[in-house]
Amino acid sequence: MTNVIIIHGTCGSPKGNWLPWLKSELEKIGYRVFVPKFPTPKNQSLKNWLKVFKKYNRYLDKDSIVIGHSLGPSFLLSVLEKLNHPIKAAFFVAGFTGLIGRGDFDKLNKTFTTQSFNWVKINKNCKKFFVINSNNDPYIPLEKGKMLAKNLNTKLIILKNAGHINKDSGYVKFDFLLNKIKKYLKK
Repeated sequence: MTNVIIIHGTCGSPKGNWLPWLKSELEKIGYRVFVPKFPTPKNQSLKNWLKVFKKYNRYLDKDSIVIGHSLGPSFLLSVLEKLNHPIKAAFFVAGFTGLIGRGDFDKLNKTFTTQSFNWVKINKNCKKFFVINSNNDPYIPLEKGKMLAKNLNTKLIILKNAGHINKDSGYVKFDFLLNKIKKYLKK
């Protein structure tokens, strides 16, 4: 059985944006889906999120996929860096590393995004990366998506006028992502 783990971002939750919809759609086609709840904004740190994630590590195997939104991809980079085996795929939506020039968010995200990532190990621990960013994200500059895709040896998929690819941008469903996942998992 394919395990799917979906990670929300800063100030997010398992009930936010398109996450509940995607969970439901993937479960309908037979996948086991987990959407952990992480402390945010209070007590948000990489250390605290890794503690919460500990119980999900056992679901990461050669057939697993991970999906992250916003801060989720940076968090998942830390998870992938610690694995001793590859997973099937990672789908990073509105992802980034480094600071984004927004003091409020940079302060919350700093422990996740400003470390030195072991890109060689991360790339070894995931067979395929999909990096999806918007050309008009009000939080994440497109350059951040380009850099993330470059470090992951993949092409950046740019959605036009999709904002932060969240509920505020009209994304309570995300058919594009669902179709990408289904297409890749059929291989």
